[in-house]
Amino acid sequence: MKFDKILFYTVIVLTLFGIIMIYSSSSIWADFKFNDSFHFLKYQSAFFIIGLFIMIIISKIDYNFYYKNSNKILLISFILLILVLIPGIGTIRNGSRSWFGIGPLGIQPSEAAKISLIIFTSKYLSLNEKYISSFFKGVIPILLIVGIFFALIMLQPDLGTGLILFLSIISILYISGVSMKFFIGGGIMGLIGVIILIVIAPYRMDRITSFINPWKDPLGTGFQMIQSLYAIGPGGLLGLGLGNSIQKHFYLPEPQTDFIFSIISEELGVMGSIIVVSLFIIIFYRGIKISLNSKDAFSKYLSFGIMFQLIFQTIMNLSVVVGLIPVTGVTLPFLSYGGSSLLVSMASIGIILNISRSNS
Repeated sequence: MKFDKILFYTVIVLTLFGIIMIYSSSSIWADFKFNDSFHFLKYQSAFFIIGLFIMIIISKIDYNFYYKNSNKILLISFILLILVLIPGIGTIRNGSRSWFGIGPLGIQPSEAAKISLIIFTSKYLSLNEKYISSFFKGVIPILLIVGIFFALIMLQPDLGTGLILFLSIISILYISGVSMKFFIGGGIMGLIGVIILIVIAPYRMDRITSFINPWKDPLGTGFQMIQSLYAIGPGGLLGLGLGNSIQKHFYLPEPQTDFIFSIISEELGVMGSIIVVSLFIIIFYRGIKISLNSKDAFSKYLSFGIMFQLIFQTIMNLSVVVGLIPVTGVTLPFLSYGGSSLLVSMASIGIILNISRSNS
């Protein structure tokens, strides 16, 4: 059986392009901080090679393996989310205790938690389709588990990842046929919850105010947003040229991560941005097509959930970069520097590719 080659090669092309842009955007910063302009390039290349092997191996593992072991996978993720909160075990980076530090590297358990919860929810819904119309029997049990995971992620704190996780599960529930009344009520409650989370954390309120008017604090909370727009603006149609970014010279903080699309826009212009967005659209189209052709409920929910998670993460990152929403700290899949994000994203595509094998 053959898997979706278009999806496979598009992911590889996008990731390789990301490696090039990571070097272009980070070389100045890496040379200053590590005395090695290739620092981030070397690590991301290693992550890519490992991720490629993982994606190929997982594409050969029957997706029913996750069905049979969903509870174990969820339990492992739950334990890791607890362990990362313990001082001395979890490490703090950029104000969040979200990482297990291994030398210069870091592993972020919340990335794996997103996939494990999608797997568990997919199995739950496939086994309980007759209860989906019942809010208390069908929806509440899964929401309680999602709430626990969301709470653990917020304790780190990591609102961006928590929102992506929550939106992904809500999307699977929608696909499963849950009543629209739930989404209306849930949307109102969710909005109230987000407002509360923003109000109780001053730094989140600062992000909101800086989003509304970044010039109110141009050297503080509004700095990243302003520098991102300064990068995008001069790019024009064809950009300043690969490697010629001005903002990467210590203006835009760590441009190889959340704001890598800003550097792409600056160096490659509108045409480069369109190419990147087009590659994402191809990945999403092929993934959704595989989901629609799935032969059973579990693979349908699983593939939809994975694709929705990638779509939400991409949209959220791009929206931050162009100033549509406040800074969330969410990476751009396949492009941003980061081992955990890249490995989980490529592993997720591996699952999709295996589902495509069963459809062929």
